[in-house]
Amino acid sequence: MPDRYPDFRLGTVLATSFTATLTERRGDAVERIPTPGRLADWLAVSGLAVESCTPAQLDRARELREAIHATATAAALGEPLPAAAVAVVNDRSARGRAVAVLTPEGDRRWRLGATSSVEDALGVVAADAIAVVSGERDGRLALCASPTCRAAFFDTSRSRTRRWCDMNTCGNRQKKARFQAARRRGSGPGR
Repeated sequence: MPDRYPDFRLGTVLATSFTATLTERRGDAVERIPTPGRLADWLAVSGLAVESCTPAQLDRARELREAIHATATAAALGEPLPAAAVAVVNDRSARGRAVAVLTPEGDRRWRLGATSSVEDALGVVAADAIAVVSGERDGRLALCASPTCRAAFFDTSRSRTRRWCDMNTCGNRQKKARFQAARRRGSGPGR
């Protein structure tokens, strides 16, 4: 049986990967966590596995997702951070009970306890958002150049000039559109 849910867009930055659970925000929006179980799936593939998730927890997760998107968008544009969104991010971070641990490779990971809840996992996501938006991490927040996407992403490229949240989706779609437009004008390859 084919998967009835769209794939997750997983990046290397937890907070912006979480905001990517709603894509095409300015087009035909795609909700990638439509059910509590799907949120639990996303948390599991992100290293934050929880036993279960309720509809109320899904609502709180979506509220956090939108607050992170709002703060990241404002930061990327150099605008003041929206106070209500900052309050949600801070609240979720404060409610989490995860522990930062050091791996043998020298990386920081988060460990949830055996009885951890969705709130604990969301606390980790919120803490990551705080690190990204505050400038604690090496990189820059940017917005996808796709007019239908406009996702906030964290650019860690050497030149910090990335234009697309994901080259395999938004970037390729835009390149294909430019190619087709050039062919229609008669100036494309093969003309």
